[in-house]
Amino acid sequence: MRSYVDSRRKRALDLLGAGAALVAASPLLVAAAVAIRLESPGHPIYRQRRVGRDGRPFEVYKLRTMVSGAESMGSGLAVDVGDARITRVGALLRRTSVDELPNLVNVLRGEMSLVGPRPTVQVQVDRYTERQRGRLDVRPGITGWAQVNGRASLPWHERIELDLWYVEHAGLRLDLRILVLTGRMVLGGDGLYRGETGGWREPPA
Repeated sequence: MRSYVDSRRKRALDLLGAGAALVAASPLLVAAAVAIRLESPGHPIYRQRRVGRDGRPFEVYKLRTMVSGAESMGSGLAVDVGDARITRVGALLRRTSVDELPNLVNVLRGEMSLVGPRPTVQVQVDRYTERQRGRLDVRPGITGWAQVNGRASLPWHERIELDLWYVEHAGLRLDLRILVLTGRMVLGGDGLYRGETGGWREPPA
């Protein structure tokens, strides 16, 4: 597993795939950014601190799908389908997974991969068991084994188990399979990231 996730093959797949996708999606990104600004004040690009490989923090880029300052409202970091903080444009972007396209910049920067466990926040990582910390042995991905096997509808602990399975079996053929399955789901209108916290709730202080 280590040899593949650190290999030139995986990095080449990331660079070629992310570069081509970013060029192809540029008109869509511009249109989405304009729509976001027309509906809701604030910057169309949302940045959030996430935990990357080996526990290193980085800022993930996404199209903003919620009202500005949403993290300080309602359920905080936890987001469910139908969350009142999600804008109308944001709901469409989430349903089509377009909001995740800026993640491609993170891939080009080497902070993420096309395929891997979705990046999570520090408060979730702090509650990992020692085994679950194995999820951090690879770069986080735009899509992953959990996303094509139940999407975000799975409970949080089940998603972690699927991510750990990917970490143990990572390879070029598996990555290509996940990318093909992801493409089919997106083209079929089956968004991958709705309710991305998977039922997770931050415990009370």
